[in-house]
Amino acid sequence: MKKIQLQRVAPAEIEERSMEIITQELGERTFPADQLPVIKRAIHTSADFDYADNLVFSTGAVEKGIAAIRGGCTIVTDTQMAFSGVNKRVLEKFGGKAVCFMSDPDVAAEAKARGETRATVSMERAAALPGPLILAIGNAPTALVRACELIEAGKMAPALVIGVPVGFVNVVESKELLLTMDTPHIVARGRKGGSNIAAAICNALIYQASNNARE
Repeated sequence: MKKIQLQRVAPAEIEERSMEIITQELGERTFPADQLPVIKRAIHTSADFDYADNLVFSTGAVEKGIAAIRGGCTIVTDTQMAFSGVNKRVLEKFGGKAVCFMSDPDVAAEAKARGETRATVSMERAAALPGPLILAIGNAPTALVRACELIEAGKMAPALVIGVPVGFVNVVESKELLLTMDTPHIVARGRKGGSNIAAAICNALIYQASNNARE
């Protein structure tokens, strides 16, 4: 077996060292101070520096997301994976919570009866929730399209939409639709994204809300 030289890093220091490497590799590029933690955490979770270029922020998106979190918002995800990745412990300190309707039996039954995706029905369930909402859509373009339709119809007014579905069918189009809207948004333009990116963006906002980048 070929001998590989590994860095010796204490477990508690691995994330800190990773962020240092990301900072070094970003070099002299500059980003708005509130957006940089979001960009770095997306890169940290994916090892993909394209997020330095393809993340698009509407004016004040990070500020509005942080305010919603501090106001005890509900984060609605379109996958259980994203739900699992959100730091609910810190979110709950603000009186907030994360939910995902995708595995609910009644959502599955309604989706089947209507010939719709569970993601579509999940966004309709989200529209009925009280209080401020953040939508974290990392997988299903149908969820993002339905959210945009509900917003356009005045049936939903999320504080922030994180639009980062991944894939090939209607993924780019759904993101471009969101980009045409006035709703605060963070979008990963193009085909890239995923549940891990949606959760990473949520956590970057949660950590900024708590003023602790590594909580």
